Amino acid sequence: MEEFHKVRRLPPYVFEQVNRLKADARAAGADIIDLGMGNPDLPTPQTIVDKLCEVVRDPRTHRYSTSRGIPGLRKAQARYYLNRFGVKLNPDTQIVATLGSKEGFANMAQAITAPGDVIMCPNPTYPIHAFGFIMSGGVIRSMSVEPDESFFYSLERAVRHSIPRPIALILNYPSNPTAHVATLDFYKDVVSFAKKHEIIILSDLAYAEIYYDDTPPPSVLEVPGAVDVTVEFTSMSKTFSMPGWRMGFAVGNERLIAALSRVKSYLDYGAFTPIQVAATTALNGDGSEIEEVRNTYKRRRDVMVDTFAKAGWPVPAPAATMFAWAPLPERYREMGSLDFSKMLIEKADVAVSPGIGFGEYGDTHVRIALVENEHRIRQAARNIKRFLASDGENMQNVVRLDSRR
Repeated sequence: MEEFHKVRRLPPYVFEQVNRLKADARAAGADIIDLGMGNPDLPTPQTIVDKLCEVVRDPRTHRYSTSRGIPGLRKAQARYYLNRFGVKLNPDTQIVATLGSKEGFANMAQAITAPGDVIMCPNPTYPIHAFGFIMSGGVIRSMSVEPDESFFYSLERAVRHSIPRPIALILNYPSNPTAHVATLDFYKDVVSFAKKHEIIILSDLAYAEIYYDDTPPPSVLEVPGAVDVTVEFTSMSKTFSMPGWRMGFAVGNERLIAALSRVKSYLDYGAFTPIQVAATTALNGDGSEIEEVRNTYKRRRDVMVDTFAKAGWPVPAPAATMFAWAPLPERYREMGSLDFSKMLIEKADVAVSPGIGFGEYGDTHVRIALVENEHRIRQAARNIKRFLASDGENMQNVVRLDSRR
């Protein structure tokens, strides 16, 4: 039977191949150290959990909520933007609560995309950035992911050679999966370009609070006039270790927020009210929970970089996010990221995400998620060291045998 049209537009989900192999290995008794999916293992702070438990006992909160988010939650997000970025937002017209930033992106794609519309998107990038628009009938034009001259070169080419002209540009800094961080000067140039060419900017700022340098990553909305063309998406999943709570936001341009709100009003009634109240408590807090999460990931990052290098696999230290973007060890470059990821599960009991899952230009890398504790990360490094040493010996033996023939 022929597949449905939208399903045909989606390639096989490469992460599923790794997940199946991981599940089979565990079923056979293997102790797989899972550094693949970016699924935070840290518990949600107790104050947030306590607020949820308190509010859920009130039967009035068990009814349908509101798709745009309760007023107190939107006001809390406005305060967060003002305190963190110096950006003033109207909670009634410029903020909408989403079921995580992923849902927000997908619904924004439905709201603004006509069949054949061209969207400029980084490659590699988080899959929903591209496939939300592909499922909505759009066409993706791949962009450089590095926030430097190469980005603007690909931006100019995309606008000059795309027919029809692009309607939107996706930004994601700090980047998932590459961990690149953008500067405010970079954003100023992007906003100027977008205004000149009447292009919508959709910025994914999910990792704004997971950074390791002294300078916090900026928001594109800090650029004067950026709100004229921009909507930005944030998430509480990583910032407050609330991934299963599915709580995020879209903020910015009123016209775009209104379009997103209208689409959402047909699709959902918003998150469960007690979750929204608990999220409000989190946003109104003193920030100590955020700092604790950040420091935990920093310690894990430092252990991973140190131990993996000693194991024979140097990994660049990410400046932000809960991921490292690791080039394949040189002798495995021709293998590609998917087969290398499978090999790590089979021979080292370590799971990572193949870079090809984030776009064809990611196939020389894998993404390593800092979602295991420091002890487990050290164990992963020991496993990888044994694998690299034994595999290197096997390859040398093959070379010796070939030379004798």
